[in-house]
Amino acid sequence: MSDLIDDPMEGENAPEFSVSEISGAVKRVIEGEFAHVRVKGEVGRVSRPRSGHVYLDLKDDRAVLAGVIWKGVASRLSVQPEEGMEVVATGRLTTFPGQSRYQIVIEDIKPAGMGALMAMLEKRKAQLAGEGLFAPERKRPLPFLPEVIGVVTSPSGAVIRDILHRLRDRFPRKVLIWPVAVQGEKCAPEVTRAIEGFNRLTPGGALPRPDLLIVARGGGSIEDLWGFNEESVVRAAAASEIPLISAVGHETDTTLIDFAADQRAPTPTAAAELAVPVRLDLLAWLDNQEARLTHALTSGVTARGQRLRDLARALPRPERLLDGPRQRLDAWSDRLPAALTRTVQTRRVRLYEASGALRPGTLQSRLSGRQDWLKSWGARLDPALLRGVAAKREALDRRADRLNLRPIERDIAQKKVQLGQINQRFSDAATRQTKGWRDRIGGLDRLRETLGYKATLKRGYAVVRGDGDVVTTKVAASRAEALEIEFSDGRLLLDREAGAETSGTKPARKAAKPAKPKADPPDQGSLF
Repeated sequence: MSDLIDDPMEGENAPEFSVSEISGAVKRVIEGEFAHVRVKGEVGRVSRPRSGHVYLDLKDDRAVLAGVIWKGVASRLSVQPEEGMEVVATGRLTTFPGQSRYQIVIEDIKPAGMGALMAMLEKRKAQLAGEGLFAPERKRPLPFLPEVIGVVTSPSGAVIRDILHRLRDRFPRKVLIWPVAVQGEKCAPEVTRAIEGFNRLTPGGALPRPDLLIVARGGGSIEDLWGFNEESVVRAAAASEIPLISAVGHETDTTLIDFAADQRAPTPTAAAELAVPVRLDLLAWLDNQEARLTHALTSGVTARGQRLRDLARALPRPERLLDGPRQRLDAWSDRLPAALTRTVQTRRVRLYEASGALRPGTLQSRLSGRQDWLKSWGARLDPALLRGVAAKREALDRRADRLNLRPIERDIAQKKVQLGQINQRFSDAATRQTKGWRDRIGGLDRLRETLGYKATLKRGYAVVRGDGDVVTTKVAASRAEALEIEFSDGRLLLDREAGAETSGTKPARKAAKPAKPKADPPDQGSLF
């Protein structure tokens, strides 16, 4: 390098260098002197071309240093640089000969202290809030009792054990765990994919879609929780169709996902308590509601029964309601014969008046007029009938060509089968009805035999008739000239004048005393 700074007065003896040689020498000097440096400054212009590299400026109040972050390093950064951030960049200085400038190739970049992180956090929070991602009207209510709960957390930490233990104590539910990294550079993309993956599940599919999501992590520093402040995680939580509970950190920790979630829980255990109710409390509430419902029903039925009884006492009795209609019916029935008589007489007078106007001459003139009218129409009727018959015959001939006997034959056969079935059903019904009538007549006949006096005679009783009349007292029997005693096996005739006893014949009755019609023996006879 000493050759490059010799005295300029010795220009004629100085060696000549090409532009590339000068640029290479400068590059070697800078990279040799500043092989690994840490630079603190404010991020200025940030450019992210499609190649994936990040170009930015680090500046202070007096100078600007260009910087570049290669694609592989940019994808591994825990915090992405943004304009206005105060950062500490670690890397090496080099030159870019194509534009005659020097720059720093950044290998790691971190915010310069807590103030820079909080400033960036507030700026991102204001941006997302301006887009409406934190609006209260966007938040959905949590389901009262979800069937399946999806948990996005680390599968090996104490968080998942606390959530499962609390769910088991309060109200056991099905839990789907999506394992993710909860800190570091992989945290934000994995949490984003987990939220979006749960939302892509099909309801009722082989893997059930959760009814509620819990994004959980234990406490930590702001750097440890920074993955839950990333824009991709916040947008995924806000776009989730499944209600989401954020349980990141302890009660004092706040991340941007807490504002986008539908509900924030201070701890993962509190998230489990928000997710499901206490089963024992529900059972007690149900028992209380059942008791209240039973009491209300009993009280209502009792009150309505008393009300019904009070109203029933105020209502009139049914027979009193029928007294008025019954009296009106009697009055109308008394007036009906006279009304019928008057109506018949009125119609008879009208008939006489109408028949008086009828005369044979008038009838004959009208009859002759009708006969002439019929003759005129009869002369015109025959040709019209012939024409109509001819037209109908032609139409029938045209349609007969299109007629097919097979459907008619099938219909006739089907109707025959149906007629046979109906005939069989009619015959069965008639047989059953005849049998029922026969059984009923037989029962009535047996009842007649049982109630008739013939059966009474078989039990040792007899019917006594004097002069053809049934005798019921001793005085009437002594006055009779002939007695007839009917037993179960025949009749015995006693004639006092002849002093003879005859079996099976009836005594002669007195001519002056007409015979009375025979009545039913059990109602008029005397049985001994």
